[in-house]
Amino acid sequence: MLQHQLLEACKNNSRKAQLKLYNKYSEGMYYIALRFMNDTQEAEDAMQEGFIKAFDKLHQFTGEVTFGAWLKKIVVNKCLDKLKAKKLELIALNEQVLGKVDEDSSWAVEDEVTVTEIKEKMNNLPEKYRYPLLLFLVEGYDHEEISEILNISQVASRTLVHRGKKKLQEELKYLKDGTRY
Repeated sequence: MLQHQLLEACKNNSRKAQLKLYNKYSEGMYYIALRFMNDTQEAEDAMQEGFIKAFDKLHQFTGEVTFGAWLKKIVVNKCLDKLKAKKLELIALNEQVLGKVDEDSSWAVEDEVTVTEIKEKMNNLPEKYRYPLLLFLVEGYDHEEISEILNISQVASRTLVHRGKKKLQEELKYLKDGTRY
């Protein structure tokens, strides 16, 4: 069954088609949720709630982006909603204080640093930096999308990503210059 046929069947509440779509995307969506939730059970809950919402709102899927990208945004938003519900609220920023951020386009880390180490250090960052940085570096969202997802301004998104990168670089520099564990 082709993707668009599968989606049409899902729109018509075909449980068989919904199961096929779930099986096709569930593993990838689970790992996306796990990056945010850092707990397997909570990640699974967020992923499943994302699918429920996607099936409920499937009539709103226009095909402007791939179904996977549309579903990913729903799952990411579910994760953020769950985190907010747990009182891990993102800090509202005063844009007048922020000013403009000079975006460093040549951001890089040492070759010896592994992806696992980067993710580990990213998880240690304060939430106000971790989530925008995760959306930007790992998920590939731009500042406009991050601002919509986190309900902050684009200026705030740029600032949080910039400051998050700096904090992450400091942590990674310690890994290189300090001791590895």
